[in-house]
Amino acid sequence: MSDMHEVRQALLTGERAEFQASGKRYIDTIFDDGESPLKHAHDIELKSSSFKWKYPLWYCSDILAKDCTWFEMARAGVWYTNTIRVEDCTFEAPKNFRRCHDVALRNVDFVNAEETLWACSNVSLENVSARGDYLAMNCSDIKAYNLRLVGNYPFDGARNIEITNSRLISKDCFWNCENVTVRDSFISGEYLAWNSRNVTFENCTIESLQGLCYVDNLVLRNCRLINTTLAFEYSNVDADIHSTIDSVFNPSSGTIRADVIKELTLDPTKIDPNKVTIITEKQVNVTVDQKVFIIVEGLQFNLQTLNCFISPNNRCCNQILITDCRCRW
Repeated sequence: MSDMHEVRQALLTGERAEFQASGKRYIDTIFDDGESPLKHAHDIELKSSSFKWKYPLWYCSDILAKDCTWFEMARAGVWYTNTIRVEDCTFEAPKNFRRCHDVALRNVDFVNAEETLWACSNVSLENVSARGDYLAMNCSDIKAYNLRLVGNYPFDGARNIEITNSRLISKDCFWNCENVTVRDSFISGEYLAWNSRNVTFENCTIESLQGLCYVDNLVLRNCRLINTTLAFEYSNVDADIHSTIDSVFNPSSGTIRADVIKELTLDPTKIDPNKVTIITEKQVNVTVDQKVFIIVEGLQFNLQTLNCFISPNNRCCNQILITDCRCRW
């Protein structure tokens, strides 16, 4: 806004240096020692400016920051703030953005993203890089494009999440979440998406030890699972996988399509195998009730198909080759 009062090349010190500022534009300004320099500020523009101490933007609204830096001691930098736009900025300090609404971050680098973006709503992330644990805990209504994350436990307890064209290197990602959609992305880390509901992956590559377990309404469309073992335990799943799955372990229900499943376990003491359908193009090794079977030549099968593995005198074979659902001993 052209009628803003302009503060240029200032060095501001002391606690609450610009308390309740309104309608101001800060250019090349350093907020040095002193807590809460812009507490309760409104209608503020920050350009090429820096924060060097704690709590700079609390209880604020209508903030625009471009080409700014939050240094290491500018901890807990943006809390309880509504309608904030941040572009081309660097955050060296942890615990930024908490309980904020209407947050847009573009071309932002979080050097230390520990406990950042907690309990925020209506969040937009574009070209954001973050390194640190517990990103976006308990957030809602998040959209991310080209998010590059290295850090564990992100999005715990979050809901209404859309992530596109991103790369997440993360253990325990998407735990306790609701309504998650991830497209055209790479995710690597064990225990992916446990205890969540309505989770969809489209055109993704996933690497996860014991991933995608305890999920209600899990959908994977045109995805690849690489080096992924013990997947889908107790999950309701509709999976279209264009790769080998190393092992699938006791899915509760649904359909799993894959090129190859190296090992499949369906334990009737834990789940109802009748509710699970497996479609493979090549070989799958199946364990049912602690008995191991080998199936080849691309069958669709469930427990009814597996019943033909048992001979009339109830003797079970360790290896059975199935052709057109007929047993060959």
